[in-house]
Amino acid sequence: MTLSDAIKPGGRGVISTASADGVPNSAIYAHPHIIDEETVAWGMTESRTYKNVSENPHAAYLYMNPGPGFSGVRLVLKLDKMEDSGSMLDQIKDHTAEIVSKVAGSAVKHVAYFKVTERRPLV
Repeated sequence: MTLSDAIKPGGRGVISTASADGVPNSAIYAHPHIIDEETVAWGMTESRTYKNVSENPHAAYLYMNPGPGFSGVRLVLKLDKMEDSGSMLDQIKDHTAEIVSKVAGSAVKHVAYFKVTERRPLV
């Protein structure tokens, strides 16, 4: 099953990170931008999640597809790179402004690209 098949639009996602000293954080995060079968990306604000992945490149993402039951995916991630400019950032900022608000779109400052190191079903 491809990542696009496993992650259906309209669901709910949570990313979990930890600081360099191991303090955990979880945050609601949108459907990722699927770059390829091994790479996903999200726009990030100057948030705790951004700070944590800057200090500790490991993260986990849980996504529940819309609808009844428990379909979705769990991903183990490792930060590959961060970008502070470029076409992907512009695309994410525009999409966030359209879907959430102009203020939210302008708050997105970074794109974090993660390698998917493990993929498991939700249940």
